[in-house]
Amino acid sequence: MKVGLVGLGRMGSAISVRLREFGFDVIAWDQNSSANNALANDGLKIAANPAAVAQQSDFIISIITEDHGVRRIFTGSEGFLTTDVSGKLFIEMSTLQPMTGRELAPVVAARGAHLIDSPVLGTIPQVREGKLVALIGGLPESLARARPLLEKLTRRIEHMGPNGSGYAMKLAVNLGLGAYIEALSESLALGMRQGLSLDQMLEVLQEAPYASGWMKSKIGVLKGEKPAMTLDIRTLRKDIMSAVATGALSGVPMPLAAGTLTTLSAAVANGHGSGDLGELAKFLRESMVQDFG
Repeated sequence: MKVGLVGLGRMGSAISVRLREFGFDVIAWDQNSSANNALANDGLKIAANPAAVAQQSDFIISIITEDHGVRRIFTGSEGFLTTDVSGKLFIEMSTLQPMTGRELAPVVAARGAHLIDSPVLGTIPQVREGKLVALIGGLPESLARARPLLEKLTRRIEHMGPNGSGYAMKLAVNLGLGAYIEALSESLALGMRQGLSLDQMLEVLQEAPYASGWMKSKIGVLKGEKPAMTLDIRTLRKDIMSAVATGALSGVPMPLAAGTLTTLSAAVANGHGSGDLGELAKFLRESMVQDFG
């Protein structure tokens, strides 16, 4: 099976390794030439552009950062749809606004191809172990065709509905994560201002009714240890912005999301965008709290 892959960041690179371990013939491309060169040295076939990826593949996975970039790799001057894509299946794994999936699906269908949105829950360890959760938007028959490939990357595949539904579910998940991190960050800042120690608070918070697997996995980062990067602050900010925009278009008030976005935007503006999500708590109490006296 010939699989194309566009996007060779942390997730895309891990996906390329996982698929090649299962014997898939993978050809890839990233706008970052350094990423292309690094993986070419590891034996990955690199195409000249997205169109060349689509031309040489039966299934094309894309996993990049944001909506404009995804539109560009489909409809840009060197995009997927500048070549014959009849019969091909696009599996779009980025975290996007639902309207992007709804806009692209008929454009792809008009070229004789099929598109499903398939954002995933999980990060690098889950890719390596094949334990992602795929959130699918698109036709059931397209999912059935993609399933043998997706099963090599996932432990669970959920069909959420038509195109855009997978993205809607992923934004709902990431909105909850962002709000949780904001609440945890404020809790730690409040307690430490009242004389509690960070270690003391983290011990107790692991017993709180809202304790989560995410918090337990990030205890070291919350204590100031160097993180094993999963998702960075800038990317979560983009996802919360997408959630707020989607809410506005849908008539859903989102005051909690707006507050969370304020903290994330402040972190990015102060040079912390590339930091792991777990580092947001330290930024809030050491930077924002000081600003408020």
